[in-house]
Amino acid sequence: MLYQVINTIFSLISLLVFVRVLLSWVRVDPYNPLVRMLYEVTDPILVPFQRLIPPAGGLDFSPIIALVVLDLLRRLLLSLV
Repeated sequence: MLYQVINTIFSLISLLVFVRVLLSWVRVDPYNPLVRMLYEVTDPILVPFQRLIPPAGGLDFSPIIALVVLDLLRRLLLSLV
């Protein structure tokens, strides 16, 4: 049960980060409630990585690093359960 909850939470967070990456390629209304919610949920995860790894040549690699770290955290937590 706890295994499934942890796995689902991390999968959902990873999906939200991926959706944010996709939305960064198109013009979206920053005042749209869904877009604002997406940023409010993903900013605490992505901003620390954006501070460590600034965009290079207009490309932001922080979501990739964040997804890798999220996956490592998920694996660590699931191995403890």
